[in-house]
Amino acid sequence: MAAGGDHGSPDSYRSPLASRYASPEMCFVFSDRPAQLTTVGKRCCLWIQDLCMDLQNLKRVRDDLRFRGVKGTTGTQASFLQLFEGDDHKVEQLDKMVTEKAGFKRAFIITGQTYTRKVDIEVLSVLASLGASVHKICTDIRLLANLKEMEEPFEKQQIGSSAMPYKRNPMRSERCCSLARHLMTLVMDPLQTASVQWFERTLDDSANRRICLAEAFLTADTILNTLQNISEGLVVYPKVIERRIRQELPFMATENIIMAMVKAGGSRQDCHEKIRVLSQQAASVVKQEGGDNDLIERIQVDAYFSPIHSQLDHLLDPSSFTGRASQQVQRFLEEEVYPLLKPYESVMKVKAELCL
Repeated sequence: MAAGGDHGSPDSYRSPLASRYASPEMCFVFSDRPAQLTTVGKRCCLWIQDLCMDLQNLKRVRDDLRFRGVKGTTGTQASFLQLFEGDDHKVEQLDKMVTEKAGFKRAFIITGQTYTRKVDIEVLSVLASLGASVHKICTDIRLLANLKEMEEPFEKQQIGSSAMPYKRNPMRSERCCSLARHLMTLVMDPLQTASVQWFERTLDDSANRRICLAEAFLTADTILNTLQNISEGLVVYPKVIERRIRQELPFMATENIIMAMVKAGGSRQDCHEKIRVLSQQAASVVKQEGGDNDLIERIQVDAYFSPIHSQLDHLLDPSSFTGRASQQVQRFLEEEVYPLLKPYESVMKVKAELCL
């Protein structure tokens, strides 16, 4: 759940995910259920961290790819050995030359009729993991959209629901989740293909992989384009966030209030009981009367808490609940994200266009 500062427009602000939203600036979110605050930048960096891991894994798998090479029908190179009249060196030289011409650094030394289908498992496993990352990101955005704290881009003429014209359904995020689920399931194909491959391949190998490999790359491309479009137009509503924090922060601050009272010489047990009673009264106003959380007002007029009345503003400062979130964000961006993105600077200016 988000909350906090005014960035640009007083009602909302827009920015690419990896720039302003992943900044240490003070805009807050609840880490899960209302229990502890973190920042919007920290939340976005958790998303980005997963994507960074996916990028590194994709690079690793790509760099580790090996060529089958010039191995002949069943991988023995018998026909090439015959062609070069038994000269092993020439067979290996040909294998090396063709491998380099095909753009690979290495070839398998041992193959059957095909390269090992474990390769397909590695490739689709990385893509499936990417699908899981995108699904998680877009699920978070959908949950925040339901709270009206964060919203994906919404065009002026866009229809949010064919039945309910007032709705602004997060259609892009929903699409990403749908396609990501499909992407995650595709890894089962190469797993089964590799496990049941006969001595040499059969058509149940080639027919299957022609579908799953192509679909995996096309699906990954689609969800990444859509996620880019979402992140380039993502909107955060600080005023909505502030309202919810005002409702929940008093309960979250009770431990701080108790500690302050103990420091002032009070009994923790007595203070805990006082807070418990007042909290239940405030919760009743919220749940049964639909009113605002008035716990702090009750504490302010209770003489028992007079030793810390002057400290309440500080104890209720949202920034005091976020720990080192802003410093973590800044360090993460500088040490991990920016260096990882540097090789891709030339293509990062391309905008993702969608037809809805």
